[in-house]
Amino acid sequence: MTSRPVRIGVQIQPQHADYASIRRAAAEAEEIGADILFNWDHFYPLYGEPDGLHFECWTMLAAWAEQTSRAEIGALVTCNSYRNPELLADMARTVDHIGDGRLILGIGSGWFEKDYDEYGYEFGTAGGRLDDLADALPRIESRLSKLNPAPTRKIPVLIGGGGEKKTLRLVAKHADIWHSFGDVETVERKTGILREHCATVGRDPGEIEISSGVRGKPADSGPALLDLGVTMFTVGTGGPDYDFTELRDWVAWRDEVNG
Repeated sequence: MTSRPVRIGVQIQPQHADYASIRRAAAEAEEIGADILFNWDHFYPLYGEPDGLHFECWTMLAAWAEQTSRAEIGALVTCNSYRNPELLADMARTVDHIGDGRLILGIGSGWFEKDYDEYGYEFGTAGGRLDDLADALPRIESRLSKLNPAPTRKIPVLIGGGGEKKTLRLVAKHADIWHSFGDVETVERKTGILREHCATVGRDPGEIEISSGVRGKPADSGPALLDLGVTMFTVGTGGPDYDFTELRDWVAWRDEVNG
């Protein structure tokens, strides 16, 4: 268990919908009570019609920063490969100011090969992309410390992924939030490995908020994940008709747990 309050995120997947629908979805999710509004950093839909409607991540985050007023916003997650690290830091700082300090900088190493091929990025290998992320994170941190004006706060860094040798070590060194995937047993094993990496690098694992993607009813997985230290629970929904049934259920469960 943890003393952190439970928080609920929703990933509003920017696929198969016009932007007016996405704008309405973001407003509705904030009204329902979501703590964090996420999109994702891809150039094509991940499921459904592969060449269907789709919009770019960071342009959208800037619009959400103006449109919303309470919920935090971020990408789940930014692909490190698509932008120079220093540029990404400056983009994050700018969106942070637009949103009055509500940005979460979610980042990962990238995996969707079609994005790379169609937009001219080198796909390489999974290990190589993780090495690139390891190189980028200190550069992002350094640039954030030099920008004028500075960010409104220490922008929380969320790292998504469960690679046990490289990704979780990067989480131990750099992340404020770790976003995990998988069932309860998988999360239990990987949180144990994360604690080992934290011990190796001299980091208190309690400094890292644990997030998990969830589906279905809160009773099915929420209490067990909470017992493992998970306090951020994120549901996903895609266009064209964004369904917030699960979000409403998880927000109600959050309110019960937090009292």
